[in-house]
Amino acid sequence: MKSNIVIFWILTVYFVVLGFVYTAWNLITHGYVEWAGSTVLFGGAFLGGFVAVYLMLVQRKQGGVLIEDLDDSDIDDGDPELGEFSPWSWWPMVLALAASLFILGLCLGFNFWITFLSIPLCIVAVVGWVYEYYRGHFAR
Repeated sequence: MKSNIVIFWILTVYFVVLGFVYTAWNLITHGYVEWAGSTVLFGGAFLGGFVAVYLMLVQRKQGGVLIEDLDDSDIDDGDPELGEFSPWSWWPMVLALAASLFILGLCLGFNFWITFLSIPLCIVAVVGWVYEYYRGHFAR
């Protein structure tokens, strides 16, 4: 986390310096401030500082050093359990197809027949994905 804090402070300083250079360059070249670019650069500096301060507060609140910050730690030491995933499952692709048909029906001048035909497909895909471990070969 300490390296992330340093990176975000470097980004903050970079965007502040770049914002001043950009604003000065526009004043010298055109005689006025170009507000869109200056606002974006100083906004990027604000967001970088915002994330850096947040990470500093989180690091102070956790009261210890993360495993990633230790010099003698391995990659697997900080690897948490992320859950159970099914790499063989076809239900996410069915759900993506159904959702894309639903959006396509809304985008093409509200062709309701495409939208209404995709709603049951969406429901079947969600139910199939949720309950795929309750029946068949992978039942528990």
